Amino acid sequence: MNLQKIKEILRADVIVGSSLKKEIEMVCACDLMSELLSCVLRRSETLLLTNLTHPQTVHTAEIVEIPAICFVRGRKPGSQTIELAKENNIILLSTYFSLYEASGQLYKDGILGCSEYRR
Repeated sequence: MNLQKIKEILRADVIVGSSLKKEIEMVCACDLMSELLSCVLRRSETLLLTNLTHPQTVHTAEIVEIPAICFVRGRKPGSQTIELAKENNIILLSTYFSLYEASGQLYKDGILGCSEYRR
C-alpha cells in the first residue's frame, strides 16, 4: 500500500515529504528505539508509528532505512527533527489516532506487523 493511501486511512497530516508514492509492506508500532532496531532490519518498505518526536527517532529510522514515520496522538516534531528528516529524505506524518488505533486501522486494511512479516 502506498503512503498516500495510508495518509487517507489515518487521516494524517504531512509534515515532511512531497511524494507519497512509496510502497509500504509492514508497520512497526513502538516507542522503544531498541525494539525498532530488533524488529526491522533494513526493511525499506516499513512505516514506523510512534509517540516519540525527538531527533533520535529519525536517526534510528535512518539506520534501519525506514522511509516514513507517523507520529500518533497529534504529536508534531520540533524543528531539529524536521530538518533531520529532510536531510535524510524521511517522510513525516502525524495522525490524531492513538498508537493502538493507528495500528488497528492499518492492520485491518491488510498491512502486516513486524511479527507477522517474519513468518
